[in-house]
Amino acid sequence: MSGTPPELPIVVLDALMPKAQRLVVNRRGSMVWEVESHRGQYAVKVGYPIEATADWPAQPWTALAPAREGAVLHRLGLDDFAYGEWELGTWNFQPWHEGPDLYELWKPCREPDSRTEPHTSAVLGCVEALAELHDKGWAHGDVQPAHFIIGPDRTHLIDLALARGGRVPEGYDFPFRGCLVHYEAPEIARSVLATGEAQPTQEADIYALGASLLISATGWRAVEYPDDAPRPEQRQAVASGKRRPVKVHGELGELIDAMLSPAPEDRPTIYEVGKALS
Repeated sequence: MSGTPPELPIVVLDALMPKAQRLVVNRRGSMVWEVESHRGQYAVKVGYPIEATADWPAQPWTALAPAREGAVLHRLGLDDFAYGEWELGTWNFQPWHEGPDLYELWKPCREPDSRTEPHTSAVLGCVEALAELHDKGWAHGDVQPAHFIIGPDRTHLIDLALARGGRVPEGYDFPFRGCLVHYEAPEIARSVLATGEAQPTQEADIYALGASLLISATGWRAVEYPDDAPRPEQRQAVASGKRRPVKVHGELGELIDAMLSPAPEDRPTIYEVGKALS
């Protein structure tokens, strides 16, 4: 892919016939476009395999991620999406959701000497979006601030390629090898370190939501480790269960602290989180 200006696959162009398109992301085996079509606004995701480099192992699964997400969307009973294959991997398109993500929304809270407090309404929106997924028996597996889009009418939880909870076609499936370490629960980190794989759970989603709220409100990760530490070293820090104190005021701080409990069984469910907030 390097050195070649990225283009949408022909099959996607034929399906959407874009009036306008904007490349939003092009990194590590994944491209995302915002596409304006006669059908509406869409997010188009295109995957391709990552080849091995001196500091990054090969990751063929990235080519399958868009189709796997499409299969998950199908299992969840959603509509107005499509997915399929192209010459280097797979693709999907789904409705584009307008709005800031959680981290962007709470930027004023992180300014030096800020007196701006996180809005409970934003937290409730994130909780409702995750509860909708959990209620259908699924775990997201990759909860992070960038995956909560705070829209004008509701909050959308996006990027479901790693979700687990129902059957996915074998040709598009791949093992879960952890997520962004900042939001990885200790038990997930321990499993990935021990076996190279893990099983996403709703309890791990709760930890990830707590870590997402914490970093969005304060700028601090739940667990301390050097920014440039190798991934296994970061995971080792998370796996230890030791973390920073939660410096968020009031009931929200207490709730985040409970969500970040090192033992999965000690964390509240998403419904208990919602009840505490309301």
